Amino acid sequence: MKILLLHNRYQRPGGEDVVVQTEKALLEANGHDIAYLEINNDNIINPIDKVKAAVNSVYSLSSKKLVRDKIKDFQPDLVHIHNFFPQFSPSIYYACREAGVPIVQSLHNYRLFCANSTFFRDGQTCEDCLGKFFPLPGIIHGCYRGSKTGSAVLGTMQFVHRALQTWEKMVDRYITLTEFARNKFIQGNLPPSKLSVKPNFIYPDPGVGDGEGGYALFVGRLSFEKGIDTLLKAWEKLGKQIPLKIVGDGPLASQVARVAARDVGVEWLGHRSSTEVYQLMGKAKFLVVCAESYETFGLVAIEAFAKGTPVIASDIGAFAELIQPHANGLVFRPGDPIDLVAKVESLLRHPENLTHMRQAARAEFEMKYTAEKNYQMLMDIYEGVVARNSSQILPHQLSYQ
Repeated sequence: MKILLLHNRYQRPGGEDVVVQTEKALLEANGHDIAYLEINNDNIINPIDKVKAAVNSVYSLSSKKLVRDKIKDFQPDLVHIHNFFPQFSPSIYYACREAGVPIVQSLHNYRLFCANSTFFRDGQTCEDCLGKFFPLPGIIHGCYRGSKTGSAVLGTMQFVHRALQTWEKMVDRYITLTEFARNKFIQGNLPPSKLSVKPNFIYPDPGVGDGEGGYALFVGRLSFEKGIDTLLKAWEKLGKQIPLKIVGDGPLASQVARVAARDVGVEWLGHRSSTEVYQLMGKAKFLVVCAESYETFGLVAIEAFAKGTPVIASDIGAFAELIQPHANGLVFRPGDPIDLVAKVESLLRHPENLTHMRQAARAEFEMKYTAEKNYQMLMDIYEGVVARNSSQILPHQLSYQ
């Protein structure tokens, strides 16, 4: 199968970029002919570039031509879009549709219905724009990067393409990463029949660790929505019982550094390579996830499962679905450091439970999150979309074939 992958990469590389590259490698390893077209936001530098990118985010003619030409040259069986915002824009859907090529869209965030893509504002969950035809609250609050102007442009993009029914009509199949995310997109009025659930996966398998490092581990962006404040407050009480290693960087890095300097059992390791992270995960007694916003998936959790490391996570969004309490980990109330302390102390009092949880975590990975399992799910989606499209192709689209 010939597959064209499209991805608009952010200036700050994140989990989404890892997922895209991992999926590309998996498809190539299974013999598929892959073309990859990426736009990088690094070229948005000066004010003129920013204005141009903002205007083009609604409907970019240049991106439409770029994708149109790539389709004509490569002749793919389908196009899989991972992210279109801001530079590709929804115009690329129309390029694919006019060429008669079916579209699969992975939904890595909630950008279609939320300006900041996370349903999180002012330190708490916010769904004020979910289901609204025009996202006025997001504009009023400047939810896109704190800018009312930027939020107005993004809101215009959302409004225009709701009015055109782009989301409903142009995409053949959406991939959501959890049932929780699927339900949110249904609340945003995407057709349930077009929403398939396929989780992320780990490839290659990093192998099981031994959990003998004697520490807890946090891996992630150091930001408020990741629950860093909750994590640090908890470890000011727990530091003498079990040390915590923190991997990552972000806007709250200085706060993490200050706490680490007070000798309360917190060590900040900064950014680490994926190889180093897996090594740390394999040695950790457990991973801690303190997310306070809805995440479409928790890649860090299944990375821990692959190493056989249990996860203590906040009971919210995707993590509430990934964690099976007392099996592969524990959950605590989001934003509640006291409850987090209680869950950690419970595990420390019963080390035999950790042994069982390590086995269950690895079993969960092998059952749901291997490359082999994921590849078959992806092929089922692709083949269904291609078969349906071949029976519906229109005469004016044959010029591209």
